[in-house]
Amino acid sequence: MSEQFDWDVVIVGGGPAGLSAALNLARARRRTLVLDSNRPRNSATFHSHGFLSRDGISPLELRKMGREELEQYPNVSFERTIVEGIEPRVGDGGFTVTHRGGAVTTRTVLIATGLREVLPKLPTLRAFYGTSIHSCMECDGYEYADKPIALIGHTNDLAERALLLSQWSRDLIVFTQGVGRVSAADEAMLAQRGVRVDRREVADVAGDRDGLTGVVLADGETVAREAAFVRPDYETALDYAAGLQLTLDAEGLIVVDAAGRTSAAGAYAIGDATPPGPQQLIVAAGDGAEVAAVINRDLL
Repeated sequence: MSEQFDWDVVIVGGGPAGLSAALNLARARRRTLVLDSNRPRNSATFHSHGFLSRDGISPLELRKMGREELEQYPNVSFERTIVEGIEPRVGDGGFTVTHRGGAVTTRTVLIATGLREVLPKLPTLRAFYGTSIHSCMECDGYEYADKPIALIGHTNDLAERALLLSQWSRDLIVFTQGVGRVSAADEAMLAQRGVRVDRREVADVAGDRDGLTGVVLADGETVAREAAFVRPDYETALDYAAGLQLTLDAEGLIVVDAAGRTSAAGAYAIGDATPPGPQQLIVAAGDGAEVAAVINRDLL
């Protein structure tokens, strides 16, 4: 049956989730193709943390090492390209995957493309993003223990995020940008931990070659801070998968069962594009290994 298809599995996305799935599928002797655009969400970050045996490694170096490990398996191929469409094939239960380099057929597809970050619209933020401004406090909070930190956001989970961030530093100011929701009760709770809430509008951030120096408010005041965490919005980039007619949740994430199966038979999804959304790299890699085992059994 498999000979009528070019591949057993086509994986869209070559981050930790996709590469981990590819490695485990390779070892199960599945013919696997990884298609990746090389545009990872964490490309601005110099160091990633919490990945056992690789703590502090560059995310780009981690991906490079993963690809090199796959090269020893003759049944796996990696191609840097943009996927343009995935369409179910009529009659044989497989899929045609179209990308800028051509088109291939496959028995199954695995979506591991992650999310896009939509950062606060502050003119100078990108200059410090990945060095002294971050989005993942679990990944980067340790490096700023007991230092003056800002949390900048507009979502209704700011108080929860501030409570978590106070584990690393109580010298913390939450900037709601004039729209973030922090209730009076939450503000009082945070105050007990020494955390302040500033409801003024943020105009920009300030810094120099050594990193962030402060948060610039619309009224002209600059509040001194050595680091900041932002609460981005996240978007899926799933136009290429429109032909699968996947079921999405209210956040636009791909609905999957406990084994990573989507609403389209033969299509699977892992990583940040599935609930609960953004995850640490090691968690995404674990998802990849788990779903690879499911795909291998389903193909039997």
